[in-house]
Order: sequence, then C-alpha cells, then structure tokens
Amino acid sequence: MIGSVYCECLIYQAQSLKEKRAVVKSIITRLRQRLNTAVAETGYQNLWQRTAITVVSVNQDRRVVEKELQKALDLIDSTPEVERTITEYEWF
Repeated sequence: MIGSVYCECLIYQAQSLKEKRAVVKSIITRLRQRLNTAVAETGYQNLWQRTAITVVSVNQDRRVVEKELQKALDLIDSTPEVERTITEYEWF
C-alpha cells in the first residue's frame, strides 16, 4: 500500500524566500530524520508565505501507512511558524 498526503501551508512570519525556505527545510529535515517517509516541497516554491509539502509512505499494511502519515501531519502541525490549510490523501 502506498499512501501520500499533500498539504498546503501558510508561513505568516516569512518576509522573504530565504526565510520561507529555512522553515520548509527544517520541516522536511525533521520528517526525513524521524519518520519512515519520503517528503518534498511540491508547490509554491516562489511564493514567500505559502508552500505545499507532499509526504509518501509505503508498507504492506494500510494502518501502518496511515499512522506514519498522521505522525507527519502532527509534526507539521507542531511547527509554530506554519499553519496547515489544505490536506489531501491519495492511496495506491
């Protein structure tokens, strides 16, 4: 089972692309280090206060994939600089 979650997020405090990228890079690094997932910034790379992040997990058991993706969303939500606005799941 392959599961992916696409999240759009707002970064209110970012006043430049450099500040935004620092926040996004921090999130992506923590997701890669702590969870068994693949993650990438997949949208809005040239906007200051908006980003899209996609997280993908693979396992035989759908419940394991769901747990990993939920942990990823929890980690994103625990980042004070970011507000998650749109979240879409896909299953393959």
